[in-house]
Amino acid sequence: MKIGIRREDKSKWERRVPLTPHHIKFLKKKYNIQTVLQPSKIRIFSDSEYRKIGANIQEDLSDCEIILGVKEMPKSFFSSEKTYIFFSHIIKGQPYNMSMLQKILDLKCNLIDYEKIVDDNDNRLIFFGKHAGIAGMIDALWAFGQRLKSEKISDHFHEIKKAYQYDSLKQAENIIKKIGKKIARDGIPEKLLPLVCGITGYGNVSKGAQQILDWLPTIEISPFELLKLRSENASKNHIYKVIFKEKNLVLPKKNEDKFELQDYYENPQKYKSQFEKYIPHLSLLVNCIYWAPQYPKVITKENLKSLYQNENEHKLKIIGDISCDINGSIEFTSKVTEPDNPAYVYNPISDETIDGIAGCGVVVIARDNLPCEIPRESSEFFSDELVGFIPQIMNAHISGKMKKSLLPKSIQKALIVNYGKLTKNFKYLEKYLKKTKEK
Repeated sequence: MKIGIRREDKSKWERRVPLTPHHIKFLKKKYNIQTVLQPSKIRIFSDSEYRKIGANIQEDLSDCEIILGVKEMPKSFFSSEKTYIFFSHIIKGQPYNMSMLQKILDLKCNLIDYEKIVDDNDNRLIFFGKHAGIAGMIDALWAFGQRLKSEKISDHFHEIKKAYQYDSLKQAENIIKKIGKKIARDGIPEKLLPLVCGITGYGNVSKGAQQILDWLPTIEISPFELLKLRSENASKNHIYKVIFKEKNLVLPKKNEDKFELQDYYENPQKYKSQFEKYIPHLSLLVNCIYWAPQYPKVITKENLKSLYQNENEHKLKIIGDISCDINGSIEFTSKVTEPDNPAYVYNPISDETIDGIAGCGVVVIARDNLPCEIPRESSEFFSDELVGFIPQIMNAHISGKMKKSLLPKSIQKALIVNYGKLTKNFKYLEKYLKKTKEK
């Protein structure tokens, strides 16, 4: 039995792997599963590390029935009747990936998407989300420090580096905790009080972001308490952390209706955003929610414009948009940023953006591949969760077809294409394929 691992080439920053050398060694020893990897100069685990544990390094993966990757694969890469496992980014009908999906269908392939591997309660089982939150919060705090530096405000936040500039997550932890001790000792500049970091969402991404923030001296308060917090009664030695859940983000359009979470998921058109009341009280916002076009936006351009028309309410300095939906939950997230050009400033008055940290407006970091900044730790975590499914997936791949009944239930849910046909739960993608063809 043989699996292949494709070389990642979507970005020069993409150094992650789906399976680490340790787990490939385990698969070979216990199940006699051989692994072939395409060579890579940027992968976080080197070719030699894989060779040492018995993997083959070669360009040609044609002998592999099952091929794994992390990000999308180019249309030219696919071969007929094989199984591909990766983050396909098609489940929202993303137009830029519909031609890739069509190629998979035409070649009678099977497609399993990590994003849809879930348990009975639809909780994701294999994910990089926590590490996106970790890297996103580090970068947001870095941006905050750089913004204060540009405004000539003396602080300790400017000592924080970008996530990828640390040798390891442990090094980042040690340094940020030392900075936290300095903040607790010296306090926060008076003009920044109260210093508040808001985090939307409470899932894996949010948990990762909170992990980093909690390395600093924090006090958690509720959204209700935030509205009553004033500089005169705020701690100067702590950062206030506020977690926003759905009930804080939106409210029913009809005053007589009550917020119900399940109803919100099923009928989002009945709800509107109420987040604008919190914006004047935030110093940083880290956006960690899942968002789709049917849901209300968290912050609109008009929200921010109204805020900036009042000279005394320019408190919000940084938005770390980890969700990174272009013109989505943060309406002025207009482009994806990269580690070497990580931020831009959105001016709500002129409706313009400029790269960098300085300038009138709010600094936005919008990254769609944040775990790349901590590739070793994120790959190890991901591989820990994935490795147990590999023998079961291989056992179900028979003569180019994926025998669904042999797959564990969680993988069945993630099988988008089976021998060139969309499975029942993903038939809705046909309308997006049709739109692409018509253009």
